[in-house]
Amino acid sequence: MNKLRLITITGLCLFLVAIQSCKKKEETVEMYYDYFPQTEGRYVVYSVHEVVVDQQINQRDTFDYFIKTVIGEPIIDNQGRTVHEFERYKSSSATGPWTIKDVWTCVIDGPRAELVEENNRTIKLVFAPSEDDEWNMNAYNTLDALECTYSNIHEPYSLNGMDFSSTVTVDQEDFSSYIDSRKKYEIYSRGVGMIYKYYRDFVINNGNPNNIYKGRLMIMSAVSYGQE
Repeated sequence: MNKLRLITITGLCLFLVAIQSCKKKEETVEMYYDYFPQTEGRYVVYSVHEVVVDQQINQRDTFDYFIKTVIGEPIIDNQGRTVHEFERYKSSSATGPWTIKDVWTCVIDGPRAELVEENNRTIKLVFAPSEDDEWNMNAYNTLDALECTYSNIHEPYSLNGMDFSSTVTVDQEDFSSYIDSRKKYEIYSRGVGMIYKYYRDFVINNGNPNNIYKGRLMIMSAVSYGQE
C-alpha cells in the first residue's frame, strides 16, 4: 500500500469516527423536559400569600390560602395539539377539601413549555436551560413583552423542609423607578415543576417602595407534591 493511499484511508477513518462521535453526542443531549412534568395526576400544593392595595378606594387586603395544581387528562387544543388540562383547586387548608378554581392547559411543544393561564398562552420555560437563553414569555398573547432569562441552573434548593436536588430560576422582571416597583420570578424543580413564584407589581409614591399606591403581591410556595 503506497503512502498516499494510506494517508487517504487514515483520514477517511478519522472523518467517519468524528461523524459517529458527533451523532452519539447529539443522541445523548439532555433537554431537561422534567422541569415541566406532563404526567397525568402529578400534583403540587402551594401556600399562597397575596396582598392587594388600592389607595384610591382605601383598599389593603391580605389573603392566605392554598392552591393545588394537578396535571389532568390529555385533550386537543384549538391548534390541533395534544395538550394536558392543568387543573387548579383552592382551599383554606393544605389538605383540602378542594374546590375547583380554574382549568388551564399545559404542553411541551418542541423547545418550549407552554401554559395557557386565563386564556393567555405563555412560554414558561425553554429547553435545554442555558444562561444564554432569553425569550418573551408573552410572545403568543397580547400582553406586554416580558423578557425571561435563567439563573441558578441545576442548583439545589430547599423549601419548607423539602430538598430539591436540581432547580432553575426563571427571572421575568426586576424594575424599580420613582413610581414603579416590579419583581417577578419562578423556580422550577426537576420532576416537580414550579415550586416557588414571586410576583410584585406596585405603583408607589415618591420613590418609596413601602408607600404603595396600587398593585399586587403574590407569593406561591410549594408545601407538598406527588402523584395521584
